[in-house]
Amino acid sequence: MAKINVKPLADRVLVEPAEAETKTAGGIIIPDTAKEKPMRGKVVATGNGKKDEPITVKAGDTVLYGKYAGTEIQIDGKEYLIMRESDIYAII
Repeated sequence: MAKINVKPLADRVLVEPAEAETKTAGGIIIPDTAKEKPMRGKVVATGNGKKDEPITVKAGDTVLYGKYAGTEIQIDGKEYLIMRESDIYAII
């Protein structure tokens, strides 16, 4: 993983979404138009947290988040999401 020069502020987290599934469990290939947006990814960078709320996730954690959580951004041609830590449901 390349070094990213983005430092989220406060309680925000930069997440690299996992790849969308290309096949179902039964082996059916899913076309690009029917692929669902992934709801898990890897934390790339975190902010320092708020005064009374420290950040609990750290870089390298795999997390689950809401379907519409975060804002999509592109860094060096790669897609990332920047979201509040409260949009993250769990660390897996």
